[in-house]
Amino acid sequence: MALSGELKAFSARLGHTFRREDLLQRALTHPSMSSPTRPDNQRLEFLGDRVLNLIIADLLLKDDRAASEGVLAPRYNALVRKETCAEIAEEIALGDVLRLGRSEMMTGGRRKRTTLGDAMEAVIGAIYLDAGFDAAQTVVTRLWADRVARAETLAHNPKSELQEWAQARGMAPPQYLDIEQSGPAHSLTFRVAARLADGREAEASAGSKRQAQQDAADALLKAIGAKP
Repeated sequence: MALSGELKAFSARLGHTFRREDLLQRALTHPSMSSPTRPDNQRLEFLGDRVLNLIIADLLLKDDRAASEGVLAPRYNALVRKETCAEIAEEIALGDVLRLGRSEMMTGGRRKRTTLGDAMEAVIGAIYLDAGFDAAQTVVTRLWADRVARAETLAHNPKSELQEWAQARGMAPPQYLDIEQSGPAHSLTFRVAARLADGREAEASAGSKRQAQQDAADALLKAIGAKP
């Protein structure tokens, strides 16, 4: 089946022309749209996740040849996490070409972070099967280039900093409390509180629970004078 104009435009944004067009079709097929004759993208997601991990690890080693494992690990985690994959997917409008079941489409599936992140990994897996590791590496290197350059900043982890601050003072690890979840299913907002054992706390809201926890930890660090 020849690619539609919409998929050709997506391939151009992606930076890869598929020889096996069925791989791209499969990478964009959400489980809600699968059938015996139309397999979903979960196996490609599994593969793409592993391919992405190796490419990012290699990029980070080349980007900072003097960095220790302890320095590289948080940078790596920031670059391969599902939220980052979803951000990349949004930048190339991957959601516009997803193949979704009716119920998933009606609940805003094209904008769901988990769905986008999974599909981005599946597309990377499809590129790997279509043209090999070098082709996948070329695409990932281009799409992730800006984030690799900012990896040190992206690796900033207020939750770890807050836990280290508490432990250094003989306190129990901070707790993270879910305060509120609001908004439509495709655009949820999470409000979370970070709380120390002595009762001091701070709240923050974000589009993912993980980010809300990070922001709450950051706000608490500032409130207690642990950072500017």
